[in-house]
Amino acid sequence: MSNIIRAALVQQKWTGDKETMIANAVEHIRAAASQGAQVLCLQELFYGPYFCQVQDADFYSYTESIPDGPTTQLMQEVAAQNNIVLIVPMYEVEQPGVYYNTAAVIDADGTYLGKYRKNHIPQVKGFWEKFYFKPGNLGYPVFDTAVGRIGVYICYERHFPEGWRALGLAGAKIVFNPSATSRSLSEYLWKLEQPAAAVANEYFVGAINRVGVEPLGDNEFYGQTYFVSPRGQLVGDAASDTEEELVVRDLDLDLLTEVRDTWAFYRDRRPDTYEGLVNP
Repeated sequence: MSNIIRAALVQQKWTGDKETMIANAVEHIRAAASQGAQVLCLQELFYGPYFCQVQDADFYSYTESIPDGPTTQLMQEVAAQNNIVLIVPMYEVEQPGVYYNTAAVIDADGTYLGKYRKNHIPQVKGFWEKFYFKPGNLGYPVFDTAVGRIGVYICYERHFPEGWRALGLAGAKIVFNPSATSRSLSEYLWKLEQPAAAVANEYFVGAINRVGVEPLGDNEFYGQTYFVSPRGQLVGDAASDTEEELVVRDLDLDLLTEVRDTWAFYRDRRPDTYEGLVNP
């Protein structure tokens, strides 16, 4: 019998305020659950605009505590009501002045399982993230959920192979990469990096991007959210590059065993030769 997991991704347009973004996300979660989805990931910093296009301390007001903040608690209720695992990327405050780009992971019964804090923080034009976020300090956790072991890697981090591999070594079967990425060179890389990571690490990847132009800058977020298999093949089509969309796909986890038996990348690793990779 196949080990099929029905998984979902949501790409949203900025609605103009936090409350309607949250309501819109909840609507998508319920729609996914009605289609049988068992796990769903939202986009990076899902309830706000991508404010990192500018450097403005007013956007610190978008922070919430995790798990004690209102959005995490709401999503725990939504997860339990719809029997669905949720990955919820938000702007976290740990203490006054200490903020992280974080994703909360909630199990299908509403249990808060933990969080991932983005480790690699860019500081380039249109992506002024060091103004807003400290680098993560929780490593690369993998979460045991109702659909199996999942990991999270956020946006810019897709350019760094080390975290992808850490998640694979920890047993992740699906890794979600919620993002806010815009046209130009990034669009070409978007079609390369996650499929390459899925192949190299022999797991499924869910790549999520927001869509549209937001009032804080001229970045056009191009959507094209997709799932990719450990063979590097898209599972169904990618989402629209201009419109909001819910992506629901069936992932056959038995494929992981088949691919690992065929390629045996984990068997043939040579960590004894890699010491130089982590030297400063």
